[in-house]
Amino acid sequence: MKNRISVITLAVDDLEASVRFYRDGLRFPTAGIVGKEFEHGSVAFFDLEGGLRLALWPRSSIAHDTGLTAPASATELTLGHNVRSKAEVDAVMKQASTAGGRVVKTAQDTFWGGYAGYFQDLDGHLWEVVWNPQMMPEE
Repeated sequence: MKNRISVITLAVDDLEASVRFYRDGLRFPTAGIVGKEFEHGSVAFFDLEGGLRLALWPRSSIAHDTGLTAPASATELTLGHNVRSKAEVDAVMKQASTAGGRVVKTAQDTFWGGYAGYFQDLDGHLWEVVWNPQMMPEE
């Protein structure tokens, strides 16, 4: 078996607002919300690099589908957005803030030789925007 992660799904409280944040604010490409005709089916997918997809699904739909109800914690998971320069880190952080995200740590030089900052999306999901000279993303 090959290890493949092809979709990362984030639980959201307001699907339409979250779609606007990622589509309009961060400029992630999407076809918008699909599955509205199904109870607990509304979801939005965003195409990322390397065939990875980000899905936004209402928290209540995930709870219904899994049978679980658990409180969310911003420090359980971070999503890393690796970019090609310090200037690009600053640009993405500004883009997130302008879109309504909350900067929780301004971008700054790191102890390991990179440059990074953190923001939270509308539902509190924590994103690290990072320039890591040892892990440059492919074009």
